[in-house]
Amino acid sequence: MDVQEIIRQQVTGYPVVLYMKGSPKFPQCGFSANAARILNALGVTEYFSVDVLQKPEIRQGIKDYANWPTIPQLYIHGEFIGGSDIMTEMYQSGELQKLLKA
Repeated sequence: MDVQEIIRQQVTGYPVVLYMKGSPKFPQCGFSANAARILNALGVTEYFSVDVLQKPEIRQGIKDYANWPTIPQLYIHGEFIGGSDIMTEMYQSGELQKLLKA
């Protein structure tokens, strides 16, 4: 199975998916830490996370999949939401909470 198919299965197979550097408990960059912190603040405790530092083929593949150059990347119900900065804006506006409840 090629990398793009693996990613497609991941983002469509789980309600919430976060591609990040490190893990939710031990993020390896500030942006990934912020993304995990936002999900935690919203009460999202169970989500599928992928440590791109452990999977270099996914690290590049997810950038190609979303046509988005940076990590972290959040997907909700198969839809690409954005990275840390977009998550922060959506969290502050209440929009992210609405997406997660849908």
